[in-house]
Amino acid sequence: MARSRRTLAGAATALALLGLIALVATAFGGETPSRALRAVASPMPLPPQTTRIATEARGELERAAQREADRRADADAQRAEAKAARELEQQADEAQTMTVPAAPADALDPTSDDTDQTIVRAEVLDNGIALPPLESPPEVKQIIEAGNGIARTPYLWGGGHGKWQDKGYDCSGSVSFALASAGLLDRSLTSGQLKGWGKPGKGKWVTIWTNDGHVFLEVAGVRFDTSGTKKTGSRWQNEMRSREGFVARHPPGL
Repeated sequence: MARSRRTLAGAATALALLGLIALVATAFGGETPSRALRAVASPMPLPPQTTRIATEARGELERAAQREADRRADADAQRAEAKAARELEQQADEAQTMTVPAAPADALDPTSDDTDQTIVRAEVLDNGIALPPLESPPEVKQIIEAGNGIARTPYLWGGGHGKWQDKGYDCSGSVSFALASAGLLDRSLTSGQLKGWGKPGKGKWVTIWTNDGHVFLEVAGVRFDTSGTKKTGSRWQNEMRSREGFVARHPPGL
């Protein structure tokens, strides 16, 4: 019984398939069933113009997709660059916040071994002009500036006593002129008078080396001395001289 049912089902399927083939054959002008089946299985060829249009459309779609990919890549690169710039700016702000402020000039001790001498020592150039230290009190810079103004004027005994603007200056007149320019003196003093002026001992920035016959200044590590003109023509000298027989005095606070 089951075998008979399977036989009947197979026959029905075969009849339905034959009917479909007949309909296809009719649609193709009475062609044989085999040719009709081949026509159904193989797609109809497209006209050349239609093929060209389809190819161009596909190429345009590909180019549009590439442009979109490039646009997204550029946008990603710009976002990454902006992020890196923000991070660098933040790091710079943090570094500036962490920077230790420089010590004020009056807190520096140029005589200390712990102090960087490049910022507290003056320098005399080959032309006889002195450069003040980067870190020094205003009075030191004023003394050096005033000393530069008369550094190459001739030695004149008594010069600078009685009037500040003179044709030349002697040792005490030169020292008095430089100190007065910084507001430390209101009149010229002789070398003997300078022995009792200010405070005793060497100063941090300025020391007056004096005796009854001569006086010179030591300012931020360089020498202001009329005896120096014999060598370079300038009162400013990088080298020191013997201090034997001299009394050391210094302005208060310097």
